[in-house]
Amino acid sequence: MITKSDKNKARLKRHLRVRKKIQGTAERPRLNIFRSSKHMYAQLIDDVTGVTIAAASTQDKELKDGIGNGGNVEAARKVGALIAERAKKSGVAKVVFDRGGYLYHGRVQALADAAREAGLEF
Repeated sequence: MITKSDKNKARLKRHLRVRKKIQGTAERPRLNIFRSSKHMYAQLIDDVTGVTIAAASTQDKELKDGIGNGGNVEAARKVGALIAERAKKSGVAKVVFDRGGYLYHGRVQALADAAREAGLEF
């Protein structure tokens, strides 16, 4: 039987494999995603200096009241739109997408599509 920790170990291995190839810069930061069972998190990271440029999650004050459940596709769309808005405020138009080892499906895809629609290019 496959346990939850086995799935997470496999995800972390995939994530490290992808991170070997992807690096965010100040001009083109890395859009990193973390998905928990209850929430979605997104960060724009400059790996050269090790700085988070912008962040958004379902626990932000702006989204928390409007979202009943933070672990669904609709919540992920709102996080994607919010991270794109905050990226524009900080002067970022292009990013490198880091799906965090998750399959590009469901909430991860919804967040990415919403960020693209809101103006982020990746």
